[in-house]
Amino acid sequence: MTEMTLLSYIFIFLGGLGAGFIDAIAGGGGMITIPVLLSVGLPPHLALGTNKLQSPFGTLTSSLLYGRSGLFDFKKIWPGILFTFVGAMTGTLLIQRISADFLEKAVPLLLLGIFLYTLFKKDMGARIEKSRMKTLPFLILFGLLLGFYDGFFGPGTGSFWTIAFVTVMGMNLKGATGATKPMNFISNFTALIFFLIGGNVVITVGLIMAAGQVLGTIIGARLVIKHPPRFVRYALLIIVGATILNTFRQFYF
Repeated sequence: MTEMTLLSYIFIFLGGLGAGFIDAIAGGGGMITIPVLLSVGLPPHLALGTNKLQSPFGTLTSSLLYGRSGLFDFKKIWPGILFTFVGAMTGTLLIQRISADFLEKAVPLLLLGIFLYTLFKKDMGARIEKSRMKTLPFLILFGLLLGFYDGFFGPGTGSFWTIAFVTVMGMNLKGATGATKPMNFISNFTALIFFLIGGNVVITVGLIMAAGQVLGTIIGARLVIKHPPRFVRYALLIIVGATILNTFRQFYF
């Protein structure tokens, strides 16, 4: 790892700020933080581990803000948090034993499906609709699946959760965005534990980026709370679109 300068630390803080802002609105902050960490000289394994140190600060902050604003009820979603932990723990253990090549190819296509669905369903998440699945089975199933995915690989997890809450549970986009954050927090925190055990986290860099992450999260969360669901839909399209371009470039080209 190269020696850090003051300019590097400023760049890291600003990267966290930008990532926290977009992550609070629609997810996808990792497409900023990972390149920033790599660009200042962290090897890939340290960049991934350090990213998991700063991520929980942002998702915890947005969880507290959204919960306080009534966008989700912790008493209703806690089983999802539990099973997300189980899934993330399994995925993080498994990624250390097998290759993630298949997911690298599949994720851009899955994100493209989310983008097209959001683009053409213009009333998506504009209002609360009838759920297609009972709450507990939904939280168990998607907690295990998306928790496993985030622990195993990660890109687009927030977007997958948001779309699942909207399409399966009938939530509006603001409520879905709020309910996504506790799930993101627990899967990030679980992965962080195993990266710390493996010695793949640069504490100082992660904490500086976390400071920017918290500030950006507060700004982004306040925008979501104050604006109608249509604002979140536009933000989701922009962020998922950018994530698609980045993942196609990274994994196919």
